[in-house]
Amino acid sequence: MRKALAALTLTALAAPAAGAPLLILPVDCELGKTCYIQQFMDHDFSEKHHDFQCGPRSYNTHKGTDFAAPTARAAQAGIDVVASAAGKVLGVRDGMPDVWNGKIDTDAIKGRDCGNGLVIDHGDGWHTQYCHLQQGSVSVQSGEQIEAGTLLGQIGMSGRTEFAHLHLSVRKDGDPIDPFAPNGANCGAPITETLWAEPPLIQAGGILDIGFAQAVPVFNDVRMGIANQRLTRISPALVSYFYFFGGETGDVIEIAFKGPGDIRMADAHVLNRNRAQFFRAIGKKRRSVPWPGGTYVATARHIRDGEVIDQREASFEIPR
Repeated sequence: MRKALAALTLTALAAPAAGAPLLILPVDCELGKTCYIQQFMDHDFSEKHHDFQCGPRSYNTHKGTDFAAPTARAAQAGIDVVASAAGKVLGVRDGMPDVWNGKIDTDAIKGRDCGNGLVIDHGDGWHTQYCHLQQGSVSVQSGEQIEAGTLLGQIGMSGRTEFAHLHLSVRKDGDPIDPFAPNGANCGAPITETLWAEPPLIQAGGILDIGFAQAVPVFNDVRMGIANQRLTRISPALVSYFYFFGGETGDVIEIAFKGPGDIRMADAHVLNRNRAQFFRAIGKKRRSVPWPGGTYVATARHIRDGEVIDQREASFEIPR
């Protein structure tokens, strides 16, 4: 259960120039609940990087926006990708396997980093590209005229990707354009023009998942969504893990895990560097007696500059 959510908002609704497409959200999900934006386009032309707000939510030479599923398992359940604007499909690729275990075979994807995807021509030199779609999900053909909202496929993990997401690229005459700031980043000042018909929710960071296991899991299993385990009265340990995104230097991460009787665990940690994705875990080993039956609850808070930008809890039952 999510208790609170801090977000940033854009005020502009108009495209910056005649002929530019107004874009709708390219994923059929609810930002902040069933999907989120992991990274934005890089606006720094040096070897460093920064997003359109001059924050750390990008990486060097990143030329698009990453709309992500909370975990790979969530993507496997099906999150539709739709056309952001009307146009003509220029090219399509399907048939590349999804790397659901997060382990990329660089030789197998050489020259095909986008994975399964397609390009749409919107006229006047404007194009959008959709990458990393699920194998077998692409539902349009080259040469097809489509409308905004047309189903294109589903979020997957094909090509060069370590997490399940749609990479959306916008280009004008071949040059990358950030739909959040088509005229370039303007650090410290409000963005006055965007390509979005309705500005998407931009989370400041937050909590993607909370789960439970018998031992501290490896990060890749957390990210893939396969770390959660059933806990019983004789489990060797009770561990709760917490999966975060968008961490910035100085953020405070508070986690707690409690159960019946005197089972109480808590920890707080200050991030010493920016972290695109990370996880924390807390737990307790069982001694000779079984765990008591009842409700066990894990809670997490992500705090920045004294403000809670996200908090969430999860629970499970051990039969009495």
